[in-house]
Amino acid sequence: MNILLVVYDNDSYIHWFPQGTAYVAAVLRKAGHQVTLYSQDLHHYPDHHLTQWLDEHDYDVVGLGVIAGYYQYKKLLKLAEAINASRKRPFFVLGGHGPTPDPAFFMKKTSADAVVMGEGELTVVELVDALANRTPLRQVKGIAFMENGQAIITPTRPLIQDLDTIPLPAYDLFPMEYYRLLRMPHCTASDFVMPVLSGRGCTFRCIFCYRMDKGFRPRSVEGILDEIELLKKNYGITYVAFSDELLMSSESRTEEICQGMIQRGLNVKWDCNGRLNYAKPALLQLMRQAGCVFINYGIEAMDDEVLQRMHKGLRVRQITKGIEATLAAGISPGFNIIFGNPGDNVQTLNKGVEFLLRYDDGSQMRTIRPVTPYPGSPLYQMAIDQGLLRDCEDFYENKHTNSDLLAVNFTELSDEAFHTALCEANSRLITNYFDRRKEQVLEQAQRLYHQQDASFRGFRQT
Repeated sequence: MNILLVVYDNDSYIHWFPQGTAYVAAVLRKAGHQVTLYSQDLHHYPDHHLTQWLDEHDYDVVGLGVIAGYYQYKKLLKLAEAINASRKRPFFVLGGHGPTPDPAFFMKKTSADAVVMGEGELTVVELVDALANRTPLRQVKGIAFMENGQAIITPTRPLIQDLDTIPLPAYDLFPMEYYRLLRMPHCTASDFVMPVLSGRGCTFRCIFCYRMDKGFRPRSVEGILDEIELLKKNYGITYVAFSDELLMSSESRTEEICQGMIQRGLNVKWDCNGRLNYAKPALLQLMRQAGCVFINYGIEAMDDEVLQRMHKGLRVRQITKGIEATLAAGISPGFNIIFGNPGDNVQTLNKGVEFLLRYDDGSQMRTIRPVTPYPGSPLYQMAIDQGLLRDCEDFYENKHTNSDLLAVNFTELSDEAFHTALCEANSRLITNYFDRRKEQVLEQAQRLYHQQDASFRGFRQT
């Protein structure tokens, strides 16, 4: 089969490497299919350009994957319109976290022929083989499709337990010179950055998370290190951004990865997502020795009652201790705090602001966003049970208009008071960030003119 995979444009100057699409491309190619990429992100093609592209080429299948989110949903509708307008329209397949919780709704809105639900590597190959061999789609686990105007959802496919059986992303099909220009905390102008998955899933069950795969499945450490070596050799990568939910899934697992990096002499900088209950001084020192420069922590709140209600599995004391240990190890912490969980109020919001101001090292600007009950999350079901939300259509068409605006209000504040409090909180954080940046630039000026700093390369915006 001849397959076109669409990588959509989200209006970024530099886009994140589309890992999900790259894994799908790899398994389809391994199965003997011809795979072509449509890189809207690189070229910033207008949406209607896809119609022209499909009219000028012959494809059996066109695939498009999106995560949950208002922007992704609106973008999907426009691209679906472009696909459906083609006079040579191929079989249209959706995938990703966005369509998976309610595939019938997404097929209704996009006129897609099928949805690959959840983890897609095995499912998409079976689906394409069924199309090629004209066998019944009902025999393919893990998909939804339309039949006589009705949405048919097949039995759930078991998760892939051995992730090392999946081929590496099809890097050679992608414009790597573009994607490696991604900027991350503490990368220099000469660094080349690429994300890598160390595993899939998470051992925790926060109520706001829309990840639908239960449990945690790690890749082998050898497989991770081999992939980093390949990225260094083939694409000059000097900085790895571990993009999975939780590289720090345990202290022993994190230690094993770090020891492997040191023993192989990989000599790359890297960042990851971490858990503060594992942020112990000895482990953090080892991570720093292995090249870690930034750990993104899901703090979410600085109030024990709110943390307990969201099933975070953390307490304020643990958070503070872990952040202090991270800074002491010479690693910058990333601070994710959200507002609007059950139990939140202006006082709990201000606790988060004070914490961010106290421990900010200037490595990254952080603002606080409202919590959003994405379809597939326990919080989404809670919103429906409380009559705050009707269904997936209500979420995407009426409630979720922007990730920085309130979608569903779980607090006792009015919507207006909620946004006022968030505006005041983020105004303090933004002012703090740019005050720090101004001080840094003024210090540059002092060194330049009073110490004749010959290493200075101009007052450039970064």
